[in-house]
Amino acid sequence: MDVKLFDRISNTEWHVAPTGAMRVPAVIFATEGLIGDMDDKVFQQITNVATLPGIVRAAYAMPDAHWGYGFPIGGVAAFDANAGGVISAGGVGFDISCGVRTHLTGLPRQYIEERQNDLASALYRQVPVGVGAEGKIALDDQEMTAMLTGGAAWALGRGWGRAHDLERIEERGRCEGADPAAVSDHARKRQRREMGTLGSGNHYLEVQEVVEICDEPAANAFGLKQGECVVTIHCGSRGLGHQIGTEFLSEMAETAESHGIVLPDRELACAPIKSDVGQRYIGAMRAATNCALANREIIGHLARQVFAQFFKHAELPLLFDVSHNTCKLEEHDVDGTRKRLHVHRKGATRAFGPGHPSLPDALRPWGQPVLIGGSMGTQSFILAGASTSEARAFSSACHGAGRQMSRHQALKTWMGRQVIDELRARGIVVRSPSSRGIAEEAPGAYKDVRAVVDAAEMAGLAKKVARLQPMICIKG
Repeated sequence: MDVKLFDRISNTEWHVAPTGAMRVPAVIFATEGLIGDMDDKVFQQITNVATLPGIVRAAYAMPDAHWGYGFPIGGVAAFDANAGGVISAGGVGFDISCGVRTHLTGLPRQYIEERQNDLASALYRQVPVGVGAEGKIALDDQEMTAMLTGGAAWALGRGWGRAHDLERIEERGRCEGADPAAVSDHARKRQRREMGTLGSGNHYLEVQEVVEICDEPAANAFGLKQGECVVTIHCGSRGLGHQIGTEFLSEMAETAESHGIVLPDRELACAPIKSDVGQRYIGAMRAATNCALANREIIGHLARQVFAQFFKHAELPLLFDVSHNTCKLEEHDVDGTRKRLHVHRKGATRAFGPGHPSLPDALRPWGQPVLIGGSMGTQSFILAGASTSEARAFSSACHGAGRQMSRHQALKTWMGRQVIDELRARGIVVRSPSSRGIAEEAPGAYKDVRAVVDAAEMAGLAKKVARLQPMICIKG
């Protein structure tokens, strides 16, 4: 993408002034090099987002931004319901509440190395992965409704997880305002046997070594020690969330004109927050968020069971669990006034700074853990929300490396077996049911996550705490 399309504000902040139907500026936080590597559609999509009714301050793109459906992946936008603001299913994404959780193991690298192959195989057997993967948990209608209402707290009540997990999950593991009645029978049917499963695409379960501490005090507060390992889980609301997104995108596109909304792109389908369709979508989206929170809690429980078989005293306490495909009702300062806004984060992570009241006492002085995935063959990072993050982009940060190559291009470039062998030579064990999926997710298909994280830190979105290196990757 041509940087000349933007006005340079700093080395990591670039603006597009409002023109035509744009109501606010478009802002990208990235270095010149990262912008040059972005596809041209990022510019088109982020400026389109800036045209939507009720948008506040600016439409933002994170350093890992790339082309998505409607909104760019890595897109952030906040809307004021009292000013005609809208909710967009495309601004949340199909995999509602897709997110990441990280467990501490307290185990040094050599302990994992000694059991690496067996541990990888056991995790692969315990956690179902792949397209349409089904688990051992089957939900009837009553339990489905309870899960959609209760989230991770529901999972805990059924014996999956530990009580102290809830304080380390956003929303304490349960999204208020969920409306299971807004979730269609088809969406429920798709989820009936998918709880406790990873799915496919870029979802994963990884055992990672902490190879570098970037902020010693924050790392100590987070329980991170160089040379020890963590378990990171990346997945979302599976078939249920995808079905909700599909259904409401269609309905929003059909009803937009009746609400006086002119869409620059049908994929930006949206509805006024205060409309019937807007309220039903919010209720269904919150139910899907609870589904994702419950799903990750169950997978965390399954991982704990596997580790207990190999390491008697490994309890795997939870560091944090946070979503990156959501729309949350939050309070933010706008021109000196505190307002309640609906903040869309699509492929972007909430990054509350130090002192935020929603954070548990042990984390509050340091800011919210921000969990940044690279790829199965590259490093990942743990960051902390910065004190400047709210003013920069409504307390938001990047969520990963971001693709630099389409899945189709990746398939033409790599073979799955080739990728697995290359990773094995570097000490990384991969388990997956899909050779095609491995090729699509080849490390070379992604941007340099360090460059992305460095840009996020320089832009004041979040601060680096630790760098991680994968040892085991369970991939869908």
